[in-house]
Amino acid sequence: MLNLKGEHIYLRALEPSDLDFLYQLENDTSVWEVSGTLKPYSKKVLQLYLDNAHRDIYEVKQLRLCICNNSDECVGLIDLFDFDPKHRRAGIGIVISDPNDRNKGQGAEALALMCDYAFSVLDLHQIYANILEDNQASIHLFEKYGFEKIGVKKEWVRTSEGFKNEILFQKINSNVS
Repeated sequence: MLNLKGEHIYLRALEPSDLDFLYQLENDTSVWEVSGTLKPYSKKVLQLYLDNAHRDIYEVKQLRLCICNNSDECVGLIDLFDFDPKHRRAGIGIVISDPNDRNKGQGAEALALMCDYAFSVLDLHQIYANILEDNQASIHLFEKYGFEKIGVKKEWVRTSEGFKNEILFQKINSNVS
C-alpha cells in the first residue's frame, strides 16, 4: 500500500480551506522567479482553481499536493506537471513557503514521497525538474534523490538581475521498462 506520509510530513490533496495559504504563496513575489508567475492571483481565481483541484491528472495533466507537517499545518506544495501518460513522464516542482522552514528535511521527505507515488502508482518511466543554476539548495536536494543533471538551458529565465541558466535534471525509474 502506498503511504503519502513521511516521518515529519505528509502529502494531501488541496482542500477548500487552503485558499488563504494558496493566496499567500502564489502572491509571494520571492518565488515568482522559479514559478514563472508574472502577476498576482485573486482569491476568486484561486477559489476556481481549488474548485477544480479534484480533477484527474489524466485530464488536467497536473497534480498539486499540499505538504503538511505533523501539526497539520500546510508548509508547502509539490506538483507533478506536464504529465505525459504516453511517454510516461512528468515534471516535478516543490516549494516550502516559509524560508525559515527550508533546509530542514521537509522538502526531502516530500520529494521522496512524490517520486514513489509517480513511479509506483502512475507507473512513470521518468521525472524531470528544471532548476535555476543559482538555486544550490534545490540542486543539492534533487541530486541527493538520484536526479541527474542532463543539460543546461542557457540564459533561459529572465529575472530582475538579467538572464539565468536553468539546469534540467532527470530521474529514470529503473524498475520500469
